[in-house]
Parts: sequence; C-alpha cells; structure tokens
Amino acid sequence: MADVAERAGVSTSTVSRTLRGLSTVSPEVRARVEKAARELNFAVSRQAASLVTGRTGTVAVMVPTLNSWFMGSALSSLAPLLRAAGMQLNVYEIPDLAERTAFFEHLPARRNADALLVFSFDLTDEETARLDDLGMPVIYVSQHVDGRPSVYVDDVAGALHGTRHLLNLGHRRIAFVQTVGASGFSFSSNERLLGYQQALTEAGVPLDDDLVVSTLVGSKRAAAESLGTLLSLREPPTAIFAEQDEVAVALIWNLRKTQIPVPERVSVLGFDDQPLADWFDLSTVAQSPSDMGRQAGELALKLIEDSAADHKGHIVLPTHVIPRETTAPVAHPVVRERDAEDHG
Repeated sequence: MADVAERAGVSTSTVSRTLRGLSTVSPEVRARVEKAARELNFAVSRQAASLVTGRTGTVAVMVPTLNSWFMGSALSSLAPLLRAAGMQLNVYEIPDLAERTAFFEHLPARRNADALLVFSFDLTDEETARLDDLGMPVIYVSQHVDGRPSVYVDDVAGALHGTRHLLNLGHRRIAFVQTVGASGFSFSSNERLLGYQQALTEAGVPLDDDLVVSTLVGSKRAAAESLGTLLSLREPPTAIFAEQDEVAVALIWNLRKTQIPVPERVSVLGFDDQPLADWFDLSTVAQSPSDMGRQAGELALKLIEDSAADHKGHIVLPTHVIPRETTAPVAHPVVRERDAEDHG
C-alpha cells in the first residue's frame, strides 16, 4: 500500500479509503490511485483487512444443490449485488446427509463470512440452534423461520390463486401432484398443498385425498404412475395442479402420449414459471427467485452494516398466475345417444 501511495503521490490512508470504495476521495485522486495499483499489480488482502475491520468481506451461502433453475436464478442476481458492494460470495453445496453432518459438525462458515444465507433446507431445531451460535446474521431464503430473518414467496397464496384459476374455469375435480425425494425441503410443498386445500374449501368443494398424489421430479415413469392413479379413479380429475413446472411438463407429456388432449380433456397448471413453462406454453403460478436472491443479498448487507437492525423480520414476495395454453374451461361430459334417449 505504501508503494501505491508513493507512486500516486498520496498518503497510505488515502489509498486505503480509495480501495475500500469510500466516497470521501475525489474522482481525480481515485483515478491516480487505481492506476498506480494496476501498474503495481496490487490487490487488497482480505485477511489483513479483516484484522482491522473484524470483517471478512464474504457472504456465505448454504444450498442443497446447484443443479436447479431456482438456485441458478437466485445466485445469478445475488453475486453481482455482492460484488458491487465489494463483497465475495462463498457457496457451500450440501447435497447429501454426509455433507450435511460434516457442515454442522465443523461449521466452516464460522470466522470465514460476515453473513450466511440458508437456501431451502428443512433444518432440525438443533441445526437451527447451531446456526444461531455463529455470531453473524443468518438469513433463511425460500422458507419462513420464526424469529429469524427470512425471504420467501407466499406459497399458500400462490397455490390458492392457482387453484382459484382452475375453479373459475369450472373445474371441480382438481388433482394436486406433490414432489418427493427432491433435494432441499418440504416447506413449499406443504404450503402449496395448504393453499390448494383452502381454495377448494372456500369454493365449497369437498377435499378428496384420492386427488392428492406424489411423484419424483424429472421422472417420466413416476409421472406416468401418478397419472395412472388419477385416471383410474371412478371420477378422474378434469384439472391437475402440479407443485413444480417440471412435474407439470412430465404430466402433459404422458397425457398426450395416451391421446388425452391438454387442455381439452384435462387442464394442467404448474408452479414456478421456469423458462420451460414458456417453451411449453404452460399455465403456471410465477415466482421470481432472482428477486428473492437480490432481496436476500440486500438484507444481508443491511444486517452486516447495522447490528441494531431488525434481525427477526420477514420479506414476503408475491406470486402471479400466468394463464397460457394448458388450462381451459372444463369440458362438458359427452352424452351418448342412447343415454340421451333414456333421459328424453
């Protein structure tokens, strides 16, 4: 830093203020310091800076997987936000029980980050308590955790509005397809089922457990088995609400494979509004993980800078029903000629 100061003709404290991005440095002086730093290949040592400031300049993120549209969208908005604030992003991917056990045993984020964002995990009370003891802001993303800062969408309201969309099209036999075995957590799944049930109850439609089935994400065969269960009912559904867009697309593929037209015979609604929803012209309930990542990042920066800020508040983001080609008014049942004569 002394070498940069000598070359730029300023004090070392001015170099420090410049490289920390403080606004007390004039544009002309900032340009001289940055030019000298480039010429000398100078880089700020975060380890050395942390000894002075008590901060690492890093935000850690704990995710169950990186192989998902949701995580990719959230992190792609979070990373540039942190970079603009002079912060680094450190990602801990925890895809299985062994990794999870090791993470909570050693807590590698301790002393290596100024805040931790926890994406989409069902945590035990013991695990939550371990994170409470980290001594840094811990923000829960895509889930609501009582007494802790959380950023999430209102899954209950989203599913309620999605089910209302189908009800308003005249459907009364509406199935709900949940996901099982997916990386992450069950919070959204349970909340979406609750919203679906609330909408039916509100409309005076009796709940039917036979219309709620489960499937694996990304498996056509599992989707076919779930669909077979629904189509084997004495009164099969005229509409299906899938918990995720990927599941909705797999159901549509299987329906069309068996010559059941969508939406003429069966309407299908998804949840997420992934890019594939647009490609397949899928009606869906849209959420924005990029907005979620950005809001979580802004909250993390606020809590890092202001220890007196509200560490128990929640940011709840909206969802929107996007009607497309896969939902339509319920088809009237075909009446055979003989039945018509009998009732004539």
